[in-house]
Amino acid sequence: MNNPETLLAAVRKASRALLRTEPETINALLTAIADEAEANAGEILSANAADLSRKNPEDPMYDRLRLTSERLGAIAADMRHVAGLPSPVGRVLEQRTLPNGLELRKVSVPFGVVGVIYEARPNVTFDVTALCLKSGNACVLKGGSDAAETNRAVVSVIHRVLRRFGMDPMTVAYLDGGHEATESLLGARGLVDLVIPRGGRRLIDTVREKARVPVIETGAGVCHTYFDVAGDLALGSAVVHNAKTRRVSVCNALDCLVVHSGRLSDLPTLCRPLAESEVRIEADCRSLEVLDGVYPDNLLLKATEESFGTEFLSMAMTIKVVDSIDEAIDHVNRYGSGHSESIITADPVAAERFCNEVDAACVYTNAPTSWTDGAQFGLGAEIGISTQKLHARGPMALSELNTYKWIIRGEGQLRSR
Repeated sequence: MNNPETLLAAVRKASRALLRTEPETINALLTAIADEAEANAGEILSANAADLSRKNPEDPMYDRLRLTSERLGAIAADMRHVAGLPSPVGRVLEQRTLPNGLELRKVSVPFGVVGVIYEARPNVTFDVTALCLKSGNACVLKGGSDAAETNRAVVSVIHRVLRRFGMDPMTVAYLDGGHEATESLLGARGLVDLVIPRGGRRLIDTVREKARVPVIETGAGVCHTYFDVAGDLALGSAVVHNAKTRRVSVCNALDCLVVHSGRLSDLPTLCRPLAESEVRIEADCRSLEVLDGVYPDNLLLKATEESFGTEFLSMAMTIKVVDSIDEAIDHVNRYGSGHSESIITADPVAAERFCNEVDAACVYTNAPTSWTDGAQFGLGAEIGISTQKLHARGPMALSELNTYKWIIRGEGQLRSR
């Protein structure tokens, strides 16, 4: 369908039919999509190769875009896992009987139609499909142009399975086109119930500013790790290295190491694994003085004010030295994006203060921010990591893709006034 409004109206219609689909059918459908994806891996990987051919391999986004047989296998396994999870639809969240005999139940229900706008991450196409179908939502996928060929191939596989099950292909719709198509999705009041952007700060800001439908912000992660005066050096070194280098192009990667001034002498040891991985450090004045001549010269720069608050998405990070946990918390809350933050400390009082006072969706003690992931949290997969506070916060999965309604049963009770 070339007309966005026609497509969105078709998705709205499909969402009604989806409400009448049994949970067992949805589970079988997701398993069949996983099987079909693996059986047609060549088709998908060929399309992915075409997208990759237009991308610079040195660009950190290249890794996000790239699919392999192993990654497709992991994606299929995640879909099967989601199929095996309990459905969030129809859960009774609260119930009571009023003195007049009216029976009230607060029940979880799907949003209806969920639009997801995302950049060069074709795995999101699978994740959104699995989570939306399992939670009873039809979905509109608006992927980035960098992954256009891959996304079309994936959606083609999904549509084949939907037809085989006798379901409307518009239950999972792919919205082609550029900015005009995106604006149609963002302005589709009455047709789209919720839009979720997955990507960098620029994408999220654009969606928030232009949307006329409700938005849940996800994605941008400016993540810190604070090495406290009571931090264990060996543990801290391992945590910092993992948080920074596991996958640099993801939103839970470390962007800033905050170090207590009482541990400045340990900074070279703390950073040694980073040097071995060739991580570029933009250091403030005090950390620069300690690392100068110790850390590789070609990887050590002086930080500017603009360095802090940057989501690097590459082998780069900043270091900030503070004189107290209060200053550390102030720095994290000022420059963080509300995503994931961590403290390295053996002091339970410091850990408690950090966890209580840092304003983020996920706060860790003695563990890397790289754990912030719906699958790692046991949620099966995630549709995104919410950095806001209304409705959902942190990894969003099945439960977060439901809202609720009140269902009231009576026997003719009348209200007098």
